[in-house]
Amino acid sequence: MEPDDYPKVWPKQYPKNLTTPKTSLWYNLEVAAARYPDKPATIFYDSQLSYAALKHQAERLAGFLQQRCGIRKGDRVLLDAQNSPQFILAYYAILRCDAVVVPVSPMNVTEELEHYVTDSGASTAVIAQELYPQFKPLMGAGVTHAILATYSDYLIAPTALQLPDVVSARRSKILDLGTVAWNDALAAGCEPQTSEADADDLCAILYTSGTTGEPKGCVHTHSTIMFTAVGGAIWEGMCADSVVLDTAPLFHVTGMQHSMNAPIYAGATIALLPRWDPEAAGYMIERYGCTHWANVPTMVVDLLAHPST
Repeated sequence: MEPDDYPKVWPKQYPKNLTTPKTSLWYNLEVAAARYPDKPATIFYDSQLSYAALKHQAERLAGFLQQRCGIRKGDRVLLDAQNSPQFILAYYAILRCDAVVVPVSPMNVTEELEHYVTDSGASTAVIAQELYPQFKPLMGAGVTHAILATYSDYLIAPTALQLPDVVSARRSKILDLGTVAWNDALAAGCEPQTSEADADDLCAILYTSGTTGEPKGCVHTHSTIMFTAVGGAIWEGMCADSVVLDTAPLFHVTGMQHSMNAPIYAGATIALLPRWDPEAAGYMIERYGCTHWANVPTMVVDLLAHPST
């Protein structure tokens, strides 16, 4: 197709130009919480977290990162967790600090994590407790603070779904120097400083897979991430009444943009699954009327082939 042919096939309902906000990603959550305070922002195995609660808890975590971990504007903070309310909370809390999110794969081993810590310069991490054994050797060797999240802390409603062991696991007592449990960080009641980030400030560093040497950090500003988040929301018709099924990993750009940043920009609800589970996916689609789903073809095949669908 030649460039001159594009106007002939471009869908008439979509604009040919994209005007994006000149604000930070954090401001998207602030706006959604002001507009839809009681609306579910996340659904995690039938447990819901409202937009007002999401904003409030992200602010408390941001205050702890600033006051107790010394995080300042531009500092890098590593984020290592499965899809969960805590991932979203931590992501936006880091942004609330005007700091830089460094999301990494939960599959990483110690040697890989060491590279991300060294290359990004992160000295603080928010990490799920089941991943801490791989992270522990880095404590005191580049990392001085770690906030440990337990998924089951956000299971506040009964569910008929079979929970993975890693999700149902109770909070472990980890008393290593520099570590603190997620709930204790929130309970500290720390208030964050005024956010000063703007569209051109650094926002996130996403690492490549490392197929040609060491993984390389791709730097993004609030503006670059905002562009694809807004574009995705518009192109896919997301609105406040949309329900987005999230099975794509949030540390990766697909899940991060389609299943987190775009829905929050639109004020939509995010139905989270930590790992692919066809039975749970079918349940969430049916019970909560999911309208959007970023996936790979094998997930669709697996879902349609499952006996419960």
